[in-house]
Amino acid sequence: MSVDNRVFIQELIAKFANSFDLKDWDGLQACFTESIDTDYSDLRGTPPESISAADYVRFRRESLDHLKLHHLVSNYEIDFPNTGGATCRASMMVWRKSETEEFASHCFYIFQLVRQRGEWKISGITQKVLWNDGKASIHSGAK
Repeated sequence: MSVDNRVFIQELIAKFANSFDLKDWDGLQACFTESIDTDYSDLRGTPPESISAADYVRFRRESLDHLKLHHLVSNYEIDFPNTGGATCRASMMVWRKSETEEFASHCFYIFQLVRQRGEWKISGITQKVLWNDGKASIHSGAK
């Protein structure tokens, strides 16, 4: 697959991460297909699920909007199993901060991506937590 496709995917994953930090909830939703398969079982202890992009963004907004956030993403490993699909494994650091406490996740993400109308979109997200630091209770989605 072309270098252009790799760059577009890296920029999409960066937009995904930056949208949280900027509280750009419309920008976040624009990263996704209409529905997405998610697996946050390492962080939440809940089973994987398929969810609409609108609900995904609404739930994230409700649980994170009151916090200061900082997502750093790197170490992109992109694979193209076919011309219309891709996977991207990327390392991520996620910091969450309230007025008095912090909670950070050291993790990597596996993104499933598809091409729709000439654009790459995220169709699946799996988060694998390596370890967490801090007070998980500041984030209502964490166990």
